[in-house]
Amino acid sequence: MFLRSLSLRHAVCAALMASAAAAPAWAQPQTKATPAAAPAVTQAALPAQLQDFTAYVDRTLKTFKVPGIAVAIVKDGKVVLEKGYGVRELGQPARVDAHTLFAIASNTKAFTAAALQMLADEGKLDMNARVIDYLPWFRMSNTYVTHEMRVRDLLAHRSGLSLGAGDLLYWPPTSYTTKQVVQHLARVPIKHSFRGHYAYDNILFAVATLVIEKVSGESYADFVRDHIFKPVGMNESLVDCTYLKPGMDVATGHAPYNFKDIRPVPPMAWLNDPGAGGIYASVHDLAKWMNVQLAGGKLPGGGQLFSEKSHRAMWSMLTPIPIGKPIIPAMAPLVPEFYGYGEGWFLSTYRGQKLVWHTGGWPGFVSRVTMVPKLHLGVVVLTNMQSGAAFNAVTYRVLDAYLNPQHKTDWVAVYDRAVKAFDANADDSWAKHEAARDKHSRPSLPLADYAGTYRDPWYGDIVISDVHGKLRMRFSHTRQLVGTLTHWQHDSFIVHWDDRSLNADAFVDFALDADGHVRDIRMKPVSPRTDFSFDFQDLRPVPVTTADNGN
Repeated sequence: MFLRSLSLRHAVCAALMASAAAAPAWAQPQTKATPAAAPAVTQAALPAQLQDFTAYVDRTLKTFKVPGIAVAIVKDGKVVLEKGYGVRELGQPARVDAHTLFAIASNTKAFTAAALQMLADEGKLDMNARVIDYLPWFRMSNTYVTHEMRVRDLLAHRSGLSLGAGDLLYWPPTSYTTKQVVQHLARVPIKHSFRGHYAYDNILFAVATLVIEKVSGESYADFVRDHIFKPVGMNESLVDCTYLKPGMDVATGHAPYNFKDIRPVPPMAWLNDPGAGGIYASVHDLAKWMNVQLAGGKLPGGGQLFSEKSHRAMWSMLTPIPIGKPIIPAMAPLVPEFYGYGEGWFLSTYRGQKLVWHTGGWPGFVSRVTMVPKLHLGVVVLTNMQSGAAFNAVTYRVLDAYLNPQHKTDWVAVYDRAVKAFDANADDSWAKHEAARDKHSRPSLPLADYAGTYRDPWYGDIVISDVHGKLRMRFSHTRQLVGTLTHWQHDSFIVHWDDRSLNADAFVDFALDADGHVRDIRMKPVSPRTDFSFDFQDLRPVPVTTADNGN
């Protein structure tokens, strides 16, 4: 949400690089072990460029209004640094440390890919087998895609779905089960050719979740905990925030309400698509995860988490991604020689070196895990505020310390300019809407005539009510999507959601038939800052008649 400011995360990444069934029977949470003392790290152990790293991160916090950040760096199988900066929650004294848990969101996808490959290593599934071989009831909205969708395709963002398609089935949290989410895929529109176009999705990782559960005979949470967390030594990690307990060392997420005021947001559980983004982890644990990845699956105590063959498959490009122009000239060094997606990982280059990386976005949290395979180098940055600029500024300072030690770029300043340029473009977009608006127009119908239940083929029912002369919209399966419609022009309105942390207000356009009755509704986000997971544009709600309700 996911990543899920989240739209800014993806917009800035794109500019640089080119870029929740009844929940399964979740395992009991692991008791959080008493944190072992972090390896002693002296300033001398850090590269020269990182001697002022604490001051640099502190400036990152201040510039991008991030309450807290945690960072870990690994090199040649050893931990160079693992440390927290800032606070877990605004206005509270508790500090972030290396053991503070953050929602890592889409960085969960690599764990899902590893789980599938581990099952393949055991001969329990074939990554090239059809999804319907494991889930016979699985359907996409295209018969050919249904028949040809392979397990590996679930991990590669090349299904033909549009960006974030179907995310409203679980983002914000909905009452659907994981199986219901996947069943609704049969009605989510396919916009592109199968395997011919990159478009990031979360919903196929819900399918992957069910494949893991079907083949392993375990819940997703049980499998990841017992077969990944335990062997790797990730004793602090959890698969869902519902297992967070009072007193735990855990960060509180923060969001810019109305794109402005930074405030805490309630924790979000993603029970109906955990394989896309459910994990909470610390940088202490993720340092271990990166070292296993960089070692080709070798475990610190001996043995393999996954085979070398599986490791190569996860880090091989399946889906090329177009490379665009940087949002500002100072970002030119970030434009890669190649850019694509493997199995749960982005693949690109920086300063001549291959990068394997991923980002994660969640209400109140964004993060990045980045590895440089040839240098056996890894850096993870976790934040408790929705600022992709912050995790990128920190990541590239670390990468430069090893890849470009003679030149010290102030990435905080560069990303600050990029954010301001992005915001200016968003302001221009709103100004264009304002200029095109007919402020003297009136709705064609009395407000009460727009009220009713509207049914979308893949989401379900959306209810518009006339409440004391005001129109209220409610997505029937999504508790947070409740808001008030205000007239914009003609038969177009804007829905202002009651939860101002969503930053997802949307245009609501009513189309009338020849008799002056509402024929259908179309929606789209008002601001380009809105996260892509609010895929309102894919909805096609139509009025529900008495006959429809009877069915």
